[in-house]
Parts: sequence; C-alpha cells; structure tokens
Amino acid sequence: MEKYDLNQLIGCKMEPRYVEYNWRDVALYALAVGAHKEDLSYYYEKYLKAIPTFGAVPYWATVNVRPYQWMPLPASMLADEIIKPTIAFLNMDHEIIWHRPIDPIKGTFQWQDQIVDVYDRGEGKGAVVKTKIDVRDEAGNLVCTNYSTTFFHEAGGFGGKPMPKSDVVIPEREPDFVVDDYVSEVQNLLYRLTGDTNLIHVDPEYAKNMKFDQPIVQGLCSFGFACRMMIGALIPGEPERAARMAAQMSSPLLPGTPVQTQIWKMEAGKAYFRFVDQNTGKAVLNRGVFEWK
Repeated sequence: MEKYDLNQLIGCKMEPRYVEYNWRDVALYALAVGAHKEDLSYYYEKYLKAIPTFGAVPYWATVNVRPYQWMPLPASMLADEIIKPTIAFLNMDHEIIWHRPIDPIKGTFQWQDQIVDVYDRGEGKGAVVKTKIDVRDEAGNLVCTNYSTTFFHEAGGFGGKPMPKSDVVIPEREPDFVVDDYVSEVQNLLYRLTGDTNLIHVDPEYAKNMKFDQPIVQGLCSFGFACRMMIGALIPGEPERAARMAAQMSSPLLPGTPVQTQIWKMEAGKAYFRFVDQNTGKAVLNRGVFEWK
C-alpha cells in the first residue's frame, strides 16, 4: 500500500469563517441535544442560557456559515487531498475548553480551523489528524477552543509519532450519578438543523453505503446530550460554570435509542463519564472528562 506523509499537513488552515446566531439558534440547539419541557432556561428567551457545547457547532457547521459551503469541510479533510481514501474517515474524539459563557441572545462566532498534529498508528493501522478551532465573538474575545481528531484507515506507517493515550481511566466502582434519557427517532434530523449536513445523518442510501442500516446520530449530538445531562447532575441551572469537556467517540448511535450517562466524581470540579447505548450496553462516548469552576 502506498505511504502518505501526513506530517506536511501540520500548520495547514482552512479559510476564516463566521456565523451569526440568535436566541432561536440557541434554543434549537438545546432541543436538538434533548432538552426537556422542564428545561425552561434552555429554550425560553426570557431566561435563556446556552448549553455550553453550542460552542462546538462551528466544527461541522454549514448552515448560515460564510463563506458558504454545502457540506462540512473541517481542516482534517485536507488529508483527503493526499490520501484520496476509499474507506470513510472516522471522528475519534472531541474536546472543548470554555473561556467565557456564550451569549445566549445573539452573537457572531468567528473561527479558523487548523491542523495542529498528526499521529501514525503504524503500517496498516491508519493515521490520525488533530485539528484546533479557536471560536471568537465579534469583539475578538476567545469564547471556546475545540480540538478534534479524525482517523484515516489508509495512511499509517509514514514514520510519524504515535498517538498519545488518554489519561482518563473510568473507575471500577459504581458511578456516583446515573442519568437516563432517550434519543428520539428524529434526533439526528433536529441536530442537522444546527448545521451538520453530513449525508450519513440524513440519507438512507448513503448510510447503507457506509454499512449502516439507517442514518446515525451525530457524534457531537451525543456530546451535547452528555453535556446537558452532566450539568443537570453536577451543576444544575449553572451551565456557565462549565470549563472543559472531552470524550472518545467509541461506537455509533441509532435514532430511537434509550441512553444513559454514567458519572464518577473524581475531585472538586472534575468528573469522568461514559455515555451508553442502553439497548446494546456499548459506550457511545467513553473515557469522558467534565470540568467546572
């Protein structure tokens, strides 16, 4: 198999982008990540607070984004120009660090996606591209920073450095909090309206070509679900206290599935978590960490 040197991608950037949003977008996002009737502050503009993972929307966003693009094109997709893969890529994990609360009524997100590292998993084992997005408001203030990694099956063995291992070890004891919820049969369609127009989440034929029986739920939708559920358990009513969240995306999730977030408090302001498909018992998000102020 041909070897592709992905080290040349480090430092590559996409063009700057921006999107204007208002309270309706914040409320739609909340409903897209499962907000309930009693979660008034997540959807009623009179009391509105943004679920912090709204700051992750720019990573896959296309709706109302300028310059316009019809499909999401994060910087990791620059690897396509070198690899031209015949096997689909896979998002491996996501991390978001919050620097200030998100204005829930209106604002502008500005960002530029860049590749900050690549990792070599070995010959025949693929490669991983790590990207970073600093999201700023219209005044240039840093709102949050997103990191994401994308796995390419066909690019390993180029002599790059190995991928670092997560330092999160889920305790063997019972979780301190267990929160049950349900991902509706149209959750993927609701989340799509926040900007992720990837075809695998809406097109049945495309999903089948990707070896799924039906369109699957977005990984960042699960990420938002888990964030909302952990705020409810750990810092109820105070989403502005969230400081950092990260998790591995371990398995796909189908619409119409009962889910559970298992939470272990580790120390003051820090918890580990797992987001589980209750039908299969598999972790959809694993080795998760949530930190708050």
